[in-house]
This record gives sequence, C-alpha cells and structure tokens, in this order.
Amino acid sequence: MATYEFIDHRYDVVVVGAGGSGLRAALGCAQAGLKTACITKVFPTRSHTVAAQGGISASLGNMGEDDWRWHMYDTVKGSDWLGDQDAIEYLCRNAPAAVYELEHWGVPFSRTEDGKIYQRAFGGMTKNYGEAPIQRTCAAADRTGHAMLHTMYGQSLANATEFFIEYFALDLIMDEGVCRGVTAWKLDDGTLHRFQAQMVILATGGYGRSYFSATSAHTCTGDGGGMALRAGLPLQDMEFVQFHPTGIYGSGCLITEGARGEGGYLTNSEGERFMERYAPTVKDLAPRDMVSRAMTMEIREGRGVGPKKDHIFLHLDHLDPKILHERLPGISESAKIFAGVDVTKAPIPVLPTVHYNMGGVPTNFYSEVVTKAGKNPDQVVPGLMAVGEAACVSVHGANRLGSNSLIDLVVFGRSAALRAADILKAGATQPELKPAMSDWHLDRLDRFRNANGGTPTAELRLEMQMAMQEDAAVYRTSTALASGVKRMQAVQAKRGDLKVTDRSMVWNSDLMETLELDNLIGQAVVTVVGAHNRTESRGAHAHEDFPDRDDKTWMKHTLTWFDDKTGKVKIDDRPVHNFTLSKDIDYIPPKARVY
Repeated sequence: MATYEFIDHRYDVVVVGAGGSGLRAALGCAQAGLKTACITKVFPTRSHTVAAQGGISASLGNMGEDDWRWHMYDTVKGSDWLGDQDAIEYLCRNAPAAVYELEHWGVPFSRTEDGKIYQRAFGGMTKNYGEAPIQRTCAAADRTGHAMLHTMYGQSLANATEFFIEYFALDLIMDEGVCRGVTAWKLDDGTLHRFQAQMVILATGGYGRSYFSATSAHTCTGDGGGMALRAGLPLQDMEFVQFHPTGIYGSGCLITEGARGEGGYLTNSEGERFMERYAPTVKDLAPRDMVSRAMTMEIREGRGVGPKKDHIFLHLDHLDPKILHERLPGISESAKIFAGVDVTKAPIPVLPTVHYNMGGVPTNFYSEVVTKAGKNPDQVVPGLMAVGEAACVSVHGANRLGSNSLIDLVVFGRSAALRAADILKAGATQPELKPAMSDWHLDRLDRFRNANGGTPTAELRLEMQMAMQEDAAVYRTSTALASGVKRMQAVQAKRGDLKVTDRSMVWNSDLMETLELDNLIGQAVVTVVGAHNRTESRGAHAHEDFPDRDDKTWMKHTLTWFDDKTGKVKIDDRPVHNFTLSKDIDYIPPKARVY
C-alpha cells in the first residue's frame, strides 16, 4: 500500500454536507459558541437543496385559517401511518417559528398583496383534518430551495462557520461504538484529513442516483448512508423510495408539485383529467405516491400519450402567463430547455421519476443517531447525528408529502444544533485518535485507487441503476424484487473487479465516482432486500402481490445492516412511535425562539 499521511483538525462539531439541513445545523452550532466545521464535496450553494422548487410547509395561516394539528394529521396520514408521531408533532409545532426565522435571515419569500409570506396548495395538505385542500406551502416563486440555501450560507459565514469546500468525506472514525470524527480527501491537492470532533452531523442527502432515472443531481450518492453502513450501523425503512409524479419525460428533470398547486392538471391520451377518478376530493393534489401510481396505471392500460403511449401530459397552458412568469419562472424555463415546450401553449410530457428517499440513518427527534442494541430499539450512538434526507427521523414514514422536505431540513437541522449546544462543552478535551481507528479508511481508499479489474465504474453503475429501475419501481412484485435481490448481489460482488484508470490524488474524478458508487451499492442492496422482505403495500411501497396494508404484521420500521466484506444483509425492526409529546415538551429554549 502507498504511504498516506493525515492532516489533523479538531473541532467541537463537524457537519458533513452543506445543503439545507447541514447549513442550518452548522449555523446553529456556530451561534451556540461551538467551534464548527462544515465539510462539503461541492460548493455549498451547489448542494442539491438548491434544486428544491415548490416551497416549505408551515401552518402560518396566511391564506386562510390553519393549525399545526391539521399539518400533523396530514403528515401522519401521508406517511401511511409509519411516521413517528412524536417527531411529526415536533416538526409541525416548530415549523412556523422555523419559517419566520428564515424570513428574518433574509429569504426572499413571495408575498401576498398585504405583505405576508405567500402560501400555495400542495398535495396532501388539508384543512380541518382532511376536509379540503389548503394553501400551506410557503414559496419563493419556484426557487425556494435556492433562496434558502444562499441565505443560510451567508448567515453561516457571518457566524464564523469554517467551511472545507471540495473535500470528499471517506469514513466515520469510530471508537468502540462512539463516533470521534470523520476522514476526508481534499480533491484539489490530494491531501488526506482527519477531522476530530465531539459531534459529527451527517447531512449528506439522499441516494437517488442508485436509480437510472432520478430528479437528483449526479452528486446525490448517499455518502453518509454508505459511511454509516461501513461503521456497522443500520439504515431504516430503505424500501420506501418516492417517485415524483412529474419528472420531464426523457430527462427526469423535476417539474415541481407547485405547478399543480397553482392549478396545473394531468391528462391522458383521451384528454381526460384522470385524477378525478383516483382521488375525487383532492384530484391532482393527491399525495405523490397516489399520483405516481395513477399515472402508471393509465400508461399500463394504454392511455399514455406520445408515439409509444408511455408518458402523461401536465397542463399549465390554461393559466395566465403573468402567473406563470411570477410564480413558476424556473419551470417555464426548464420545460423549454428539457422538453422543448412553451408552457403557455402546450402541455409538458411527464413521467414518475425517483425523487426522494424516505429511509436513511435512524434518529430520534433530537437528531441523534440511534441503533437497536439488545432490547433497546432507541440506543443513541454517542457523537453522531444525522439530518435531512440522509436521516430517517421518521417524519415521512412510507411517503413524504410535498414541501415537508424543506421544513424537515431546517427544523431538524435546528434540533441538532440545540441538542449539541445542550450536551457539548465548547473546547472540551477530546481523546487522542489511534491509528487503528482510521487505518482501514486508507486501506479502502488505496484498494479502489489501484483497482485494476475488468469492470469500469460507469459500467457497474449502469448495471446497478438498471436493476433498481426495473425491479424496484413504482409497482413491485415478488418476482421482480427477487430478481432485483439477485441482480444487486451480482453487482456488489463485482466491486472486487472494478477498474480505475487514474492513479493520481488530485482531481481524480474516476476515483471519486468509484467511492460514490461504493456508497450507492450498499444502500441499493438494502433497499431491494428490504422491499422484498416487506410483504404488504404501504405508501411508496406498492407490492402487487400484497396489495393491502397489513398493520398487524408490518406496523414497524425496517432496520437493515450491510456487511461490507461479505455483502450479506441483516434485517430487524424498530417499533413506530405512535405517541405524541407532552404539552410541556417543545425543546426550543426561549433564547433560541424567533417569532
């Protein structure tokens, strides 16, 4: 093995990832006086939160009466009852304060005529416990994530967060079950770094790129989940993968649910607004899993549009061009670029596309990572937190409601910071790191750097993506999932035959993509194994051989461990938290509240 040396750093908190949840966590920790570093493989404002379009949910009541309890009801129901209700209550009760905090920091929300934050309708959001759709989603036109990310990055810099930009996180430094830090590779000069910390916060996003067609950026490779699996920790509810109903046909580029929230609607080859048959009350604003399945059924039954009858039309051409220009400018631009469509004159061709991972690193609502140890299903892993799409709190359960993602980022990024401020002492003495804690990180890096097999990384990545796309799709069967398990076992076995042609350490994209693929493979394996194991239909997991939800058997979270050496998967479960917090628990100290 080549000789490698680490450059050591020591912080109170190290955040891995600079998307919405990572920036909110880093900002909060820095505000609390903790010495905070944020490691990110892309420039912070290029993190994937920048692509979030439609908005952020909170019961502000600016467009009519609203109540956090209604929001909680919708989220529990949208999760198909698999969401943890203590975490959901925490999310919905604290959502308004979190949005006002963003507003005070400078997020340029769209406004009503009287100057309040504009809110639009989104799927599954209702008033009075399901009575009718409600406008709950706060929006900055159709570039809400962009506005949030830039604002929080500026605030993070103002609060002395130290950024390590274009550093690729390799693995967690674990010491007998305690997380002591993380190792990273600096891409522009090839140096290797150890970041020691009292607390590591994983904010690395989802693993959408394990599928062939996804709205995710190519950087969405679930690096935090991969690191957690290699550290011997489980992932939770990985079988639940959300397909967004409206990815542009052919490219997968996202058309926000906000387009339907502004009055857009879907039609089949007969020009029928078919969602009225599937969801008579909420129609095109049904939850995403329902709309994706309805679109798939229309295509299966021969009512798809286009020469191959393999997609659906989304109409915005009936809307006032002024409304489109004001509220959906990015969508209009994307449709023109990726579909060649002028949205004022023609419908957009769309198809369900992988969009979000409900599963991830299991946490409690303080954002602390938990694992199952003996009879304790909520054993906290000291020194480790996870937030955002990398985590599974679980507020989304089996299916996330649109605009609950951005509020998840800031509420639990904030929760992580508050918890860290409570349990950590700034500048506290940390134990010395032993070489054995990180030597295996170097072994893994060197193995891939010098891999000289017969399978290029791109070839194996495509094999994985096609297996997932074909066998773990919108609708699933026992036969398809068994095939997916077999195909993914073959993919993970081929990791030993990978070929990396670039041996350098500076800007080695071949090596970086190989490390990303390794992170994806572990998560793809546990996803398809978990899906094959869950013999029911719930939320985004639509199993045709078991079409009904089975609460008696399956009202539980799936836990999956992946043995990186053997490729074997271990499955267990955790109970769903079907209880709410006491009225006295808010866990936002008065000094931290913003109203």
